Amino acid sequence: MKQLTIVVKPFRAEAVLQVIAELGATACAVREAKGYGRQKGYLDRYRGSEYSAAYLPKVEITVWATDEQAAQLKDLVPKVARTGRIGDGKVFVVPLAWPESLVF
Repeated sequence: MKQLTIVVKPFRAEAVLQVIAELGATACAVREAKGYGRQKGYLDRYRGSEYSAAYLPKVEITVWATDEQAAQLKDLVPKVARTGRIGDGKVFVVPLAWPESLVF
C-alpha cells in the first residue's frame, strides 16, 4: 500500500482525478493549497509589515493505492499534469504500514 501526494495547478486537477479514477484507486482526498517552488518567493511590504506575495494556488491530491496502482500513477500523473512551464507540480510516494485486512 502506498500514499501518493500529488501537487498540481488547479486547471490540471480534473485531468489528474480522471486518471486516478480510471486506474481504480478508491480512496482520495483533494485540498486547495498555496505554495511556491523554483519560481522563488519574495517578500513585499504593506503598512510596515512584510508578507509573501509569491504563493501560487495549487491543488493537493492525496491518493491511497495498491503498489501496482501507485507505480502506474507515478508514471501517468506527470504526463497528464505537465504544461511545460515552471510549477507543474510534484508526485510524492510514501509506503504505508497498513494491515492487509483493511485494504480497500
